[in-house]
Amino acid sequence: MAEDNQNPEDHESAEKAFRVRFLAKETGITEAQARELIGMIGYDVASLLREARLLKKRNGDAR
Repeated sequence: MAEDNQNPEDHESAEKAFRVRFLAKETGITEAQARELIGMIGYDVASLLREARLLKKRNGDAR
């Protein structure tokens, strides 16, 4: 059974790592870009996906 007294910082770090990987895989941005977006926006999934897709589109058009 999982421990209920897990350090909140560990939980936040694990959540951020999960979101970074998810966002990068789902939208095609880099993990560094995903971390930056999370730092600016927070963990709101809809906002993160929207901004990541815009970022990918903008970077893709620049090539």
